[in-house]
Amino acid sequence: MDRQTVIWQVPQGVYDDGEALAVTPEILEAANVLREGGLVAFPTETVYGLGANGLDASAVDSIFIAKGRPSDNPLILHIADLADLDQIVARLPARAACLAEVFWPGPLTLVLPKTKIVPMTTTGGLDTVAVRMPAHPVALALIRATGVPLAAPSANVSGRPSPTRAEHVANDLMGKIDVILDGGPTGIGVESTVVDCTGLTPIILRPGGVSKEDLEQAVGGPVELISHQAAEDLLDGPAPSPGMKYRHYAPKAPALLVTGEPPRLFDQLATMARDLVAKGEQVGLMVSREAVEYWQEQSIDTTSWQIICMGSRGDLKEIAANIYGGLRDLDNTTVTRILLESVPKSGLGLAIMNRLAKAAGSRIVGQ
Repeated sequence: MDRQTVIWQVPQGVYDDGEALAVTPEILEAANVLREGGLVAFPTETVYGLGANGLDASAVDSIFIAKGRPSDNPLILHIADLADLDQIVARLPARAACLAEVFWPGPLTLVLPKTKIVPMTTTGGLDTVAVRMPAHPVALALIRATGVPLAAPSANVSGRPSPTRAEHVANDLMGKIDVILDGGPTGIGVESTVVDCTGLTPIILRPGGVSKEDLEQAVGGPVELISHQAAEDLLDGPAPSPGMKYRHYAPKAPALLVTGEPPRLFDQLATMARDLVAKGEQVGLMVSREAVEYWQEQSIDTTSWQIICMGSRGDLKEIAANIYGGLRDLDNTTVTRILLESVPKSGLGLAIMNRLAKAAGSRIVGQ
């Protein structure tokens, strides 16, 4: 059923005053829409989320319909206070409590045993629930005003690059949801890190805004990264985390992730771009500022390429904030092939490379 989507600009001047933000007409009306079973897109510090009452199975079903999302792909419940865990989590292990204390509010999602009040629709049929507390004043105000945990995957058509601006949400979901709360561009730009805390050792199911190194420092011990084989073994059943099982973050044109170290990496990207142009392809590249500067220094002709600069290799936060917007910008061109530059996998680079590899459909070449 078509919906009359409205876009409401959240007043910027009240962001520093949580109480003032919570009683703005935009937040109050959006909360009312959610309580009545509607769908509201809202900003978080990672990407825009598509929210519904996470304890209302019918409302949650609407998320899957609007996004075209497979029903066995679990959703994350967003809360505003630690006390909110009591109704949705059956058990909070000590390591999970430690991680929540250190990183919440923030880009960390914890997978925990669920209570019966959480519908199986929300968890993709699993007995665990993914929970996080976002670090964005609009998100927190909306959750508190609604009075229930909000199920909220990224606010985009399933499989497309995640939205980091309200206009991205509108491009994908206009007429499919009720409200878009425009709170400006998001900060981090990649989704939260998802950590399974149901076993003895925490396991990263999806790298994101909190690094493996920071997690290990917080718990004072090892944090595992799910192995490729273990992830493959999970594909026959429900995914334990969003972002694991299905095609994600993909631009319209086929993409290829090119790995290696500069300057050979920059040379390889240029060679591949020239070869594709010679074959009649219209080539788009999403690369670092260093690659662009190197090509200029080498007097390489890039005039026939559509280049998106994702930031400096020395500032992975800048790159993370720009990759989804860059992929969407390439979608607005006539490119027929896309080349993506790799980054080192340390720190936030692990999450960036995870998203780039998925955008490329795991088509990866390099040294």
